[in-house]
Amino acid sequence: MRLRLGGGLFPGLGVAALVLLVDQATKLWAERTLTLYAPMEVTSFFNLTLVYNPGAAFSLLSTAGGWQRWTLSLVALGVGLLVVAWLARLPRQAWLQVVSLGLILGGAIGNLVDRVRVGMVVDFFDFHYAGLHWPAFNIADAAITVGALCLVIAMCAEQCPIDSRPR
Repeated sequence: MRLRLGGGLFPGLGVAALVLLVDQATKLWAERTLTLYAPMEVTSFFNLTLVYNPGAAFSLLSTAGGWQRWTLSLVALGVGLLVVAWLARLPRQAWLQVVSLGLILGGAIGNLVDRVRVGMVVDFFDFHYAGLHWPAFNIADAAITVGALCLVIAMCAEQCPIDSRPR
């Protein structure tokens, strides 16, 4: 039996590698340039603020006592393997799904690298308005979010194609 790989694997891995590279470069820059918890104002609604998140999205599980580091790392690893298997089955023509999965994979690996390297995720984008702050995030988080949204759009488009032909 011969394994047949779809044409989406290598382009998806390329997108993931690009996300990982940009994510890790910006996090290293933030750690070397910014002071922990000291906002650097960029605009009236956006700061660069170095924070470390030991939990998941929106700091969920951040006070869980340490077990979350390895549990979330295992989850990221599992998701990464599933995404690679999914990419291997996709044809290159499913470009929106390929790019979406590449974004998700790159973001998951980027945050996994942080958990292994420093025990928590490095965040530094800080949006705020009228004293209210969106939870700080990073390139990996943004890639996962955009990838997930685009994946939903791609899957909906696949299920409900727009057909302008008269019936």
